[in-house]
Amino acid sequence: MPIRTRAAALAALTAAALAVGAAATTQAGAAPGGTAQKNASAQKNASAQKKAAAPRFLAASELPPHPTGWTAGPVTDGFPDQLAYCLGEGVPAYDYRHRLFHTELDTSAVQVTVVTGSAAKGKALADRLNKEIRTCAARLERLYPEIEAEGRFFGTLPVEEGATVHGLHTETSYGATDVNLLSVGRDGRTVTVVGWGQMGDFDDAPLAAFKKTAKKAVTKLY
Repeated sequence: MPIRTRAAALAALTAAALAVGAAATTQAGAAPGGTAQKNASAQKNASAQKKAAAPRFLAASELPPHPTGWTAGPVTDGFPDQLAYCLGEGVPAYDYRHRLFHTELDTSAVQVTVVTGSAAKGKALADRLNKEIRTCAARLERLYPEIEAEGRFFGTLPVEEGATVHGLHTETSYGATDVNLLSVGRDGRTVTVVGWGQMGDFDDAPLAAFKKTAKKAVTKLY
């Protein structure tokens, strides 16, 4: 089924250049090369802090159990097309990163994570994503008359600044049915969305296991 997608815009990454003035005077008693050593140490610390601050992603073993097991792809820049059916037209332009997961059958999953500029912006983004998911079924039916869609809200999870769990079931006029579970979670200024989907209906969805995965996605960020 054709679904319109819009890739989220990526902000260009700018590297800061460190300039050392050749004409700067050396403090009395300072050892030669002391400034360079300090600069190298500062760069090393900044790199370590940046690495430590990067949100972590779920591992394959942390997804709802599947008979064939899960395979995790690499963490990739950009907003995933796999969530575009509900969020592709509604996500603001941030630097998103995502990871795809698949099984040997028809079940798949995705996690997308973004670090916003502040806790307030993180809350606003989480609220926006929850709204987009809540209205997804109605929008799908309006855009695609051959689809019947039902959305369900499965409650909140007590983790960090909170997480919500949603479900979506779609059925086409030619009989194809799919069920999806989605969660939106937040830890301060960082927001993560987890999506799980396969053929079937709500009775086929591992809701309890998915809630554990959704909670783990938030606690694992930092």
